[in-house]
Amino acid sequence: MKRKVHYQIQPRQTVPPPSGQIHVEQIQVEQAQEEIDNFLQALESYPARAAKEPHVTFQQHITSIFAADRSTPRRRH
Repeated sequence: MKRKVHYQIQPRQTVPPPSGQIHVEQIQVEQAQEEIDNFLQALESYPARAAKEPHVTFQQHITSIFAADRSTPRRRH
């Protein structure tokens, strides 16, 4: 009589991404958060600037905020 062979399927082990990839993803998240913060800051501060400088468009205002943020050194974690 033949013996039955019972195959067992082993679960696949998940391999974490390389540490360099995690670092890149973290940087991307931080950059996206900075852009969101800058946009919200521009929304909040534009009415006051428009009252003082009526010729300034929102586009000009937000561009100046992003330019000011880029001129300050970035924090390293």
